[in-house]
Amino acid sequence: MKKYLNKNVYEAAKERTAFIFKNFERIYVSFSGGKDSSVLLNIALDYMRANKIKRKIGVLFLDLEGQYSMTIDYVREMLTENADLLEPYWICLPLTLRNAVSVFQPFWTCWDLENRDKWVREYPDGPGVITEANNPFPFFKYQMEFEEFVPEFGKWYANGKKTACLVGIRSDESLNRYRTIKNFTKGTLNGKNWTTKISKYLYNAYPIYDWNVRDVWVGNAKCGWKYNRLYDLFYKAGVSLASQRICQPYGDDQRIGLNLYRVIEPATWAKVVNRVSGANFGNIYSGNRILGYRKVRLPKGHTWKSYCKLLLATLPAPMAEHYIKKFKRFMLWWYRNGSPVDDESLKDLPEEAVKTEKKSPYFETIVRYKKIPDCLDNGLEQKKCAPTWRRMCACILKNDYLCSGLSFSQTKRQQARMRELIEKYRNL
Repeated sequence: MKKYLNKNVYEAAKERTAFIFKNFERIYVSFSGGKDSSVLLNIALDYMRANKIKRKIGVLFLDLEGQYSMTIDYVREMLTENADLLEPYWICLPLTLRNAVSVFQPFWTCWDLENRDKWVREYPDGPGVITEANNPFPFFKYQMEFEEFVPEFGKWYANGKKTACLVGIRSDESLNRYRTIKNFTKGTLNGKNWTTKISKYLYNAYPIYDWNVRDVWVGNAKCGWKYNRLYDLFYKAGVSLASQRICQPYGDDQRIGLNLYRVIEPATWAKVVNRVSGANFGNIYSGNRILGYRKVRLPKGHTWKSYCKLLLATLPAPMAEHYIKKFKRFMLWWYRNGSPVDDESLKDLPEEAVKTEKKSPYFETIVRYKKIPDCLDNGLEQKKCAPTWRRMCACILKNDYLCSGLSFSQTKRQQARMRELIEKYRNL
């Protein structure tokens, strides 16, 4: 339950920032050049200048090569103009990234020297740029994953001292982000729910978790903060505030913005098409039913189960095998373990569902399924509170390689397998 206080979110963020500087020996900001991390960095800089703090804070910026040039210009400007207070880590290392627009190349590697002739752009000229030639990180491995690199960097940066990583997430953006803040089982510092213990010395801190998107732009206007002017172009193009994304647009959630890339930066787009497999296909069809967006129609003569089997038969063998393993685990999980369902939804359970006597930490009833329904139109499927064959079809159609739509996340074994696939298909 939300509890409203007699203060605005800006004052609350400043208080949290003061707490961070008082309680942590080392501090760095996870910076993307986006609106949220920019607000976070600006609040930290304002606090440091107002309190005459001279010790520098780190700034981690992961440059993923295929990004908007306006974002790169903005990052360079922020790091250069605030060099007296910032210790930048501008990462240009060969990291493995998700490519959700191709079933033949589900991952790609940015800044890989073997494909330098295809790079979207050359290494940037800016403060703190780190490439393979001057890599200071003993933990780094070639083709390391983005999600693997970030926590390892935090441990390295902490170096045995209590460290805060400032992360610009807002809980109103998604349920997962809300759960990150309101997780009752996580470790925190001094009971502050807007902190999360990552390792012995490292904590993530979310000083603007209670902001909404309107607060971000009000803050920019009232405080005179610099921001990424790419957002101005998004606004002129009619993109809603909630849909404005500046990160590389080939991931599972970002590919819907591929068409904007083509319109806003056509010169960069031409290089992207040559660099990332399936980019132009994603540009044409990313908002279409062919990739599982909008309402997916079931072909005549098929059930969702038979359609799922048909889709699997059309995939390359390694990809089909991957999905089959995921789907089997998905079905087995629902048969053995089940999932919590709120009291309001219990009345809508289908005949395949079995209520148990178990309760979740939030006192919801655990429900298992003895058989997978074809589809459900009573809200349970949309809430991910029931397994269906339609959900599995949507994973294939969206090229959801990690099956995040089925609540999966990537495992270490998958990371190793992914590297094998990258090597196999590197020169195809």
